[in-house]
Amino acid sequence: MEKNRNYFIAIALSVVIVLGWQFLYMNPRMEAQQRALEAQQALEEASRPATPASPGATVSGSLPGSSQAEATVSREQALAKNPRVPIDTPALSGSINLLGARFDDLKLREYHETVDDESPTITLFSPADTPDGYFAELGFVQSETSGTVPGPATQWTLASGEKLTVDTPVVLSFTNEKGIVFTRTIAVDDHYMLTVTDKVDNVAAEPITFAPYGRVTRYNKPATPSVYVIHEGFLGVVGETGLVEESYSDIEEEAVNNPKGTGGWLGITDKYWAAALVPPQELPYESRFSHFTDGQPRYQSDFKSDAVTVAPGQSAEVKNLVFAGAKEVPLVDRYEAEYSIPRFELLIDWGWFYFITKPMFKLMDFFYRYFGNFGVAILMTTIVVKALFFPLASKQYASMANMKRVQPKMEELKAKHGDDRMAMQQAMMQLYKEEKINPIAGCWPILLQIPVFFALYKVIYVTIEMRHAPFFGWIQDLSAPDPTSLFNLFGLLPFGVPAFLMIGVWPLIMGVTMFLQMRMNPTPPDPTQAMIFNWMPLIFTFMLATFPAGLVIYWAWNNTLSIMQQALIMKRHGAKIEIFSNLKGMFRRKPEPNK
Repeated sequence: MEKNRNYFIAIALSVVIVLGWQFLYMNPRMEAQQRALEAQQALEEASRPATPASPGATVSGSLPGSSQAEATVSREQALAKNPRVPIDTPALSGSINLLGARFDDLKLREYHETVDDESPTITLFSPADTPDGYFAELGFVQSETSGTVPGPATQWTLASGEKLTVDTPVVLSFTNEKGIVFTRTIAVDDHYMLTVTDKVDNVAAEPITFAPYGRVTRYNKPATPSVYVIHEGFLGVVGETGLVEESYSDIEEEAVNNPKGTGGWLGITDKYWAAALVPPQELPYESRFSHFTDGQPRYQSDFKSDAVTVAPGQSAEVKNLVFAGAKEVPLVDRYEAEYSIPRFELLIDWGWFYFITKPMFKLMDFFYRYFGNFGVAILMTTIVVKALFFPLASKQYASMANMKRVQPKMEELKAKHGDDRMAMQQAMMQLYKEEKINPIAGCWPILLQIPVFFALYKVIYVTIEMRHAPFFGWIQDLSAPDPTSLFNLFGLLPFGVPAFLMIGVWPLIMGVTMFLQMRMNPTPPDPTQAMIFNWMPLIFTFMLATFPAGLVIYWAWNNTLSIMQQALIMKRHGAKIEIFSNLKGMFRRKPEPNK
């Protein structure tokens, strides 16, 4: 048992990696997040009144969110109900609803629903009248002095511009019953950032006060079921509180009111897409994550800034940013720097091992830009990782070689002490001391490589750059499982197979390489260990068949490199490479017990 301890520990750790990472990763992380302070008011109260901006001025009312009628209208009918301003950029298509100046019609031109470029483009936003309603809205909460202010029911007028493009902003206008003019200028960059600048001209004889608000509202959860490896739902960086994350299920049970803060952002995220609001960074604001069940069930991430006062004859400007699109890593980083958005990079869920995950993506992205294929980038990244861990691997295999070298002496000790376990343990410890062998030294490299495996899994699973990224041949999407199956001869037979039998080519290659790697070492004399060694490659083949193809390719390639690396190091230390004799032994007839 002692001489196979390293192998047994390595197998146990591998099982922990696959099962623990898939099902238990996010729970500790979510528990580690400090839950935001809860407000004392009832759920129906959308937010507290803002602090008066001048003596006698108050901001009353609540954020939009209640009494939403159930949505039953088709998308085409909803788009035809109100006047709209078209959106036409290289990355976006859609329109702005002049009723409420709402962003509720948005498609992502560069992304399709399937790997087929002729398939429909991704629809991000849909009107509130549709069953798939998802939209972003900006407005104001009125006060006793402001009169009517822009909100969800405001009919804006197109003052200038016919179409929102990268080069041509549009200007909307609304004048209330007091003659106060609200002018909204909407601009968009070449990707997914909308800049909304509101100018308020006070022509009244008294100061006016109002509070800016913003909300992202959606009716449905993502169509694909969420997994623990990635956060989908509510998130934001609010003031000094840091990252706040809440799942849909948590918010269904209880709304969360975040502590008041200045600066930051908030919104709702999917695996690859997100809608986020960046409030005026100079104004303190309150924010919350909510779920409403009256009428149309809906989820809402919103904020309300402190009150703004505009003196008679003066004007004021309020600028908000709206991100609506794909979570591309370079783009999100650029927005953080360009617009000074605090920790906007956390819009992408890099996980616990952020310090490994993001640099690994950068390395992979570097190889992608050089080779033009993310599958090749994975292979090259694996080589770099193996090179970095070569000194540790050398110590690991050197320890294994030393254990093999003293194996005859260990057999002598076993014969000498028989069933006396205590004496056997003491003798082996003395042997290790004399031969200067650390029996657990070979496990440390495995432990140190676990975070690297986690980080690579995270990169392949969460980054949109992997979505629909092809490799070669039949692998047209590295973020999806291998689409072939052994049980219909990889498509040669004209029938489908159940999901649990989708054992593709790459999972089989991975299983074979894992089998060969395990045969590099002597067969354990203990029957239980031997059985585990024999069945482990098959078990992992079935388990990893449902993993993203990119990860399976990495594992198969990593096994292949490990075999070559182990053979080189063991040959250098004079240890016998057991792979061929072990393979022959599998097919050799076992002698009968009485013979």
